[in-house]
Amino acid sequence: MMIVDDVENGSLGPYQDRPRTFPNMRSKPYTPLIFRILMGINVRILVILLLLGSGYVFYIGASTSPIIVFVFSVCIISFLLSIYLTKWVLSKDEGPPEMAQISEAIRDGAEGFFRTQYGTISKMAILLALVILGIYLFRSTTPQQESSGIGRVTSAYITVAAFLLGALCSGVAGYVGMWVSVRANVRVSSAARRSAREALQVAVRAGGFSALVVVGMAVIGIAILYATFYVWLGVDSPGSMKVTDLPLLLVGYGFGASFVALFAQLGGGIYTKAADVGADLVGKVEQGIPEDDPRNPAVIADLVGDNVGDCAARGADLFESIAAEIISAMILGGTMAQRCKIEDPSGFILFPLVVHSFDLVISSIGILSIRSTRDSSVKAPIEDPMAILQKGYSVTIVLAVLTFGGSTRWLLYTEQAPSAWLNFALCGLVGIITAYVFVWITKYYTDYKHEPVRTLALSSSTGHGTNIIAGVSLGLESTALPVLVISVSIISAFWLGHTSGLVDETGSPNGGLFGTAVATMGMLSTAAYILTMDMFGPIADNAGGIVEMSQQPESVREITDVLDAVGNTTKATTKGFAIGSAALASFLLFSAYMDEVASFANESFKQVDIAIPEVFVGGLLGSMLIFLFSAWACSAVGRTAQEVVKEVRRQFIERPGIMDYKEKPDYGRCVAIVASASLREMIKPGALAIISPIVVGS
Repeated sequence: MMIVDDVENGSLGPYQDRPRTFPNMRSKPYTPLIFRILMGINVRILVILLLLGSGYVFYIGASTSPIIVFVFSVCIISFLLSIYLTKWVLSKDEGPPEMAQISEAIRDGAEGFFRTQYGTISKMAILLALVILGIYLFRSTTPQQESSGIGRVTSAYITVAAFLLGALCSGVAGYVGMWVSVRANVRVSSAARRSAREALQVAVRAGGFSALVVVGMAVIGIAILYATFYVWLGVDSPGSMKVTDLPLLLVGYGFGASFVALFAQLGGGIYTKAADVGADLVGKVEQGIPEDDPRNPAVIADLVGDNVGDCAARGADLFESIAAEIISAMILGGTMAQRCKIEDPSGFILFPLVVHSFDLVISSIGILSIRSTRDSSVKAPIEDPMAILQKGYSVTIVLAVLTFGGSTRWLLYTEQAPSAWLNFALCGLVGIITAYVFVWITKYYTDYKHEPVRTLALSSSTGHGTNIIAGVSLGLESTALPVLVISVSIISAFWLGHTSGLVDETGSPNGGLFGTAVATMGMLSTAAYILTMDMFGPIADNAGGIVEMSQQPESVREITDVLDAVGNTTKATTKGFAIGSAALASFLLFSAYMDEVASFANESFKQVDIAIPEVFVGGLLGSMLIFLFSAWACSAVGRTAQEVVKEVRRQFIERPGIMDYKEKPDYGRCVAIVASASLREMIKPGALAIISPIVVGS
């Protein structure tokens, strides 16, 4: 039988028999070292170790605060729920053999790239940990460390341990995102042969597994560090560290998470965009073949990029954002409690952990609220997936308002200012509303149902130039509303905190900064559900590619096309949400930085005077770095895409039978090119982001 007949009949013909040889790839799926060690342990011994570990965690939690025990309990329950979601997703069938084969090729490419990328990141993290150790060993101690008896050596090892744990957890968060996506994509494709609602449910639950693990790890990692340091250092005992200063020891955790997230985003982003551009330029523009066509040599690289760029990288990115927000809010809460002489400051310090614990609960309810209907037929009318996801988000938002209000009453009530908790609850409401508005704004500018996208599509009818101009102008315009919303949120939250009634020794209001911290927590109080929608995007995109490559019936392609279109909107929505929360969190981080500098210098540091030449020049250099970093990242994508274009063109010239299905494309060669180039290109912009603050500050 001719190859073309095989493809038309839903088979890849000789493509099925081709061995999968991708770069940095083994004959079996890649598993990180820590998981291989765990899998090599006897099951009974592993269970005993897990029970002992859980017992230790709850012991230090009980020795610290009942709040920590609550946080541990919720996180463990969320992990159990994520295991249930995994088993549910993996219980779905993979469809016909041609679907499974394409999925395995994507999985091999993604895991091979992940192994090499994170191997490189691990080496750099260890090197940086040694640098941090040296810096802390030779820096002078702060007054708080001197009063609590913590010397340079102890401080250095605490910071390095926190840094390495943060880097490890961030790496695992990225791996979890990629692991589930490369296994769920084919199951979504197979479910689309039965009904759109079932395919949507599989994609959402797969994304939900990753989201719960990412948020849960961020919360439990910080909680374990906090409880361990509390017990080990004998916090609040005579002559020891005060509990209000304890959050300063967690800064290393956030830096480790940020370090891994930076390079994960760079490497994964360069990979996915370069493969996408290279595949589309030659395949769709020059050769006129559809997207995800099996004749395109770069199609597998394109699908791999969705997993390493939009799943693994996004998981590490949001892990870092949540960790940084929690730590900065804990620092601000401790500082405010100390200044206001609050009798029990633990509620203000641990409040961020409780908020994100409830985030796990309410997001789980939102995820489980998306269910398939009884009318499981491909011929049934295709419901709007975005409307279904929006209903789940609405459920999560309502529950977030209720749980946030209850959390503020539980933890932020103080007799010094009995109504302060209500002001902070309103700060949280400001953050929740901000998150909802950000989602709506992003949806408005990126959903094909709204005017901006339709206007952009209409501009394509008059040529490439007008299309590019319209796209750039639309992108510039889309920054206005988010900036206005963030500005109103910061001012509103600061005012609510400022008028909460909490005052310092001099009678001056002292709750403004903490009010903005609470607003940021409110915005991130539904982070797990938002991350679920983000993971949904690349999984749906991959499912569409698998359906296209395996030549499934048109009715199945219609379903995956709708899911893919909605997935593009959810990915953009999450990016907008992440940017908005980062803008609020940056205000917190700067405030927390000022508190730490004041602690280190043992003098007041309340404002930055831009009239000082050195400060003004520092601001100019910081603004310039944004454009330079972006330029280097774009150049990296462009250079990598050029290599892909050259390779795809070479294959079409040297193998003319590819277009007639008479010759096989070399998918592995394109994957090798993109993987190698993206790892090489991520070093330069990444080094700029890490080294430049040190150089300018010195």
